[in-house]
Amino acid sequence: MSVRMRLPAGLVTFLFTDIEGSTRLAQLLGIRYRDMLSEHRRVLRAALAGGYELFSEGDSLFFAFPDPGAALAACAEAQRRLAAHEWSVPFPPQVRMGLHTGPARPYGGEYATAEVHRAARVAGSAHGGQVLCSSATAALAGELPSGISLRDLGLHRLRGFDSRERLFQLVGPGLVREFPRPRGTLVAPHNLPAALESFVGRAAEQRELARLVEERRLVTVVGPGGAGKTRLAVEVARRRVATCPDGVWFADLADVADPAGVERKVADALGLRPEPGRPLGDTIADYVAARRLLLVLDTCDTHPEAAAALATRVLGGGAGTVVLATGREPLHVPGEVVWRIPAMELGDATRLLAVRAAAARGDRAVPASELPDLTRVAARLDGLPLALELAGARMRLLPAAQVAKRLSDLLGLLDAGRAGTGRHSTMSASLEWSYRTLPPGPARLLRRLSVFHGPVELSTVEAVHGDDPLDPLAVLVDKCLLDRGWNGYRVPETVRGYAVRLLRQAGEENAARDRHVAWCRHTVRAAPPELYHLDPFADEVRAALDWTTSGGSARDGIALVDAFAQWWHERGLAREGRRWLHLVYERASATAEHIPDVEIAGAHRMYAAFVGAEGGYAEQLSFVRRAEELARRAGDPAELVRVLAARGAPLRDLGRDAEAERACREAIDVGRREGVPVEALPAVYCLAQLLWRQGAWDEAADVLAAARPWEQSRPADRARRTVDLLLGLVAVERGDVVAAHDHLLVTLRARMAHGFHAGVCETVAAFAVRCASGGQPLVAARLFGAAQAGRAALHLVPGAMGMYWSRRENDLRERLGDRAFDAAYAEGCALPLAEAVTSAMAVEHPDLVTDAPSWTPRRLDLSTRIL
Repeated sequence: MSVRMRLPAGLVTFLFTDIEGSTRLAQLLGIRYRDMLSEHRRVLRAALAGGYELFSEGDSLFFAFPDPGAALAACAEAQRRLAAHEWSVPFPPQVRMGLHTGPARPYGGEYATAEVHRAARVAGSAHGGQVLCSSATAALAGELPSGISLRDLGLHRLRGFDSRERLFQLVGPGLVREFPRPRGTLVAPHNLPAALESFVGRAAEQRELARLVEERRLVTVVGPGGAGKTRLAVEVARRRVATCPDGVWFADLADVADPAGVERKVADALGLRPEPGRPLGDTIADYVAARRLLLVLDTCDTHPEAAAALATRVLGGGAGTVVLATGREPLHVPGEVVWRIPAMELGDATRLLAVRAAAARGDRAVPASELPDLTRVAARLDGLPLALELAGARMRLLPAAQVAKRLSDLLGLLDAGRAGTGRHSTMSASLEWSYRTLPPGPARLLRRLSVFHGPVELSTVEAVHGDDPLDPLAVLVDKCLLDRGWNGYRVPETVRGYAVRLLRQAGEENAARDRHVAWCRHTVRAAPPELYHLDPFADEVRAALDWTTSGGSARDGIALVDAFAQWWHERGLAREGRRWLHLVYERASATAEHIPDVEIAGAHRMYAAFVGAEGGYAEQLSFVRRAEELARRAGDPAELVRVLAARGAPLRDLGRDAEAERACREAIDVGRREGVPVEALPAVYCLAQLLWRQGAWDEAADVLAAARPWEQSRPADRARRTVDLLLGLVAVERGDVVAAHDHLLVTLRARMAHGFHAGVCETVAAFAVRCASGGQPLVAARLFGAAQAGRAALHLVPGAMGMYWSRRENDLRERLGDRAFDAAYAEGCALPLAEAVTSAMAVEHPDLVTDAPSWTPRRLDLSTRIL
């Protein structure tokens, strides 16, 4: 039978042999080289007789074996015979051998397959006297003869092949055991991707994640797209290389097309090949069983079920394997530790933005003048690394200030001019990657929640969803499209912009935004009198007002401004409130929306108050008169009294005190007559101030005492304690420091506790007057400075009390002298508002001071002072 007919088919083991350093050996042996070559062939052919010799060329032989175990045994025998042979030359040959097993079928007496080339490359990796085989040969060899075994040499890159091959060395009696590393390029004990850019920040996160990987066997890093999960996982894994004897192996599942590809990707990372007739998962599990390694499964959310199944098999295969997974949702595997990657700290985020901006500008450092704008941008981007990277690249064209101005359209800013199909090429692509996996219910809920700028409680989510929201909430939180914090659920800023686009495309925007406006009105109205409760809602209200002035109802806008008006006044933002009302007017005019006269009157009254807070007293009076005309036409008693009560302040501030007093008394009389006296409270306060300025202190005190029940009936006015403030000033003018201290202290406590910051500044100044009258001039000067600093920080105009404060400050300056007054005043200017309040409240009560002045002819009744 010819050789051609007898060649094996199916799984064939190919063997290549050659002599190491044959060229130099030929030079050394000269004409005796031919004799040595003949001896070498005879020894090998005798030992390898169980195989089929395909050809010989020079010092190389090529054999095919039907059985890989027999081929390995033959190679061991060949090496022993070569070592034992008595050579006729002084330099015996050192023969290297390489084997690989793969599917092949002969054609025309030869094999035409890449498996032959792989066997040749395995042989080329060996040293003289060494036998190497591929992982396929090792896996199929079965039980080897006694004393013979295979030693794992790790993964190697074979010339001409893209994938890595795990090589094994044949060891046993009579065989040399120690060799230099194989000639093929040895792959490092990891395949972690090399970073193209520097890793910035995240020191605390690296420590925490490294601790978890050290202590637990399955850790899943979960976060939204672009949160830096992969970079952080790779950095932590890189530090584990030295402590993992069997390596750290990285499998990126992002481009895996089908669930079955997950196992193939991991097998490639580990250097494993499929075994005929055996599930690949079993091959992987057997391989890791006796090894200590770290397996990084990146982007598991591509095929979460397949990734979870593989992680379970790997962890069940042996106790030495640790899995570090990343994805936009947990794997939900028993024993899994889910670690949600936090947003970058603002300092780290700003530094990352600065580094990337510098790179985009040709590695020119960002000037210090741009750092505040960089911080603004970093804060708005929620510390999301991908967004920061894209924003940094945008600074190739724009200065930081221009980028900061365009933050209202984040996706437009970050994605403009960028192309590419990768999931991280743009923010939109990254978000689309997550959104496309959402079921209809969670997708609808995400769109509806996108109109909210801040966190919302579960009750709000229930109202928005219209059904039990727990299932869709769980999906959105798991996929990191919704943040769950101590104060509720929040759509991240970059996700929100994307979801708003989808809301608009779905034709759901109008209804969603109208619901949001209604929610804002209800939330603000239902909030406690403490303005601190409204601070977190400021951006929410601004977003709602933006809708009412651009696509919604101007009437809703008026109602919302009214609900939030006090917050604008107390935060020194009267100009913003005025601007919103101006936009509401424009919207109403453009749409011809019908708004009842009484509501327009209320809008004019609010506008007047905002104008007055900025010192525009003439314009304030003009709008009050317009409001009065509308209120009378509407026939609404409560609004009419509110408008009439608003006339006194601008008249007083314009120096028309007599007119102001008449207007205040009229408003109070009308309020009593119409059964709504509480609506006249501003007129009572203004009248008391006028009487106080005239020196009619007894009458002022009586007016205020009578108004206290009205003030107590309204939570916001009760919290402001304006009656006590004015009684305190009356007491100061009477020389009753004890009463003044009591009234002003209770006012200061209430206003600070409820967040009335503009009112706090006024009260601190009043407390300074009390200290000046009570023999504490340096404390008084310091408090005057603190009050002025607070007013400046809030952009407040001095108002009706400005001349009084100035006169008192000048009196104090004369008592102390310029140097002492200025030094104490400067100390006060450096105090934050909260510290100024603490300083005032620390002033000792005058009852404890032996010579404290008091006004004895008529002390205010204690019930009047402290009610």
